[in-house]
Formats: sequence, structure tokens, C-alpha cells
Amino acid sequence: MDKKEIKRVTGLGGFFFKSENPDGIKEWYKDRLGLPVDAYGCSFQWKDKDGNDGSTQWSPFSKDTNYFKPSEKQFMMNFRVDNLVALLEVLREEGVTIVGEMEEYEYGKFGWIMDPEGNKIELWEPNDDAFL
Repeated sequence: MDKKEIKRVTGLGGFFFKSENPDGIKEWYKDRLGLPVDAYGCSFQWKDKDGNDGSTQWSPFSKDTNYFKPSEKQFMMNFRVDNLVALLEVLREEGVTIVGEMEEYEYGKFGWIMDPEGNKIELWEPNDDAFL
């Protein structure tokens, strides 16, 4: 696949961060800022410029989560992508560190990479219909 032809990031899929008290911080954001939180945090529903449904997830994780490993950072970004399999192939060819194996669920495919500063980045090819 031609590297110039592949779409890379299409939007922000989520922002995840470590918290001393994930349930308490969710309640604070609910009470103070009006976020409609659930067990996972808050999903912001939106439509893109073409009228397609989408969502962005905001989620606090426990301070001792292993989900961000091998990164030691306090946060992890999730970016929406169109074709995760092709993008991971191109990124691997470009020397980007791929973390683990791609995973697939009813709500989309997930892959992980590391940036040069040790930030783990989650790449998500969403199935937005699963959220309707």
C-alpha cells in the first residue's frame, strides 16, 4: 500500500488518564461539570462533517493500571483511524514500535503504538453503529 494513499488519524477517539480515585473523579466531573458519567467515564456523541455518528471517550483509570504499559505516563490518547490493519503495516515499515497484537470487538478494532517520548497511543478503527 502506498504510504501517501493511506488515511492515518481521522479524529480523537478518547483520552484516558490515571487517577488516585477513578470513581471519585468521575463523580467530581459529573457534579461540577455535568459530564454524564457511567462505569467507564463519559462518551461524547457527535456527528462528523458528513453527518456520520461518532463518539469520543473520556475515562479515568486506576493509578496502578497496566493498560498503559509499557508507557509509564499518566495518560494515553486514543485516535480514530479508518483502516487499522493497513495503518499498522505502514507504521511497522516506518520503524514505529507496535505494542501487542491487534484486538477486535463488536465496537471496533484496536492496536497500540509507542511514540518517541514513550507515550502509548491506542489506535481505534471504530464501529460507531455499536453505540447507537
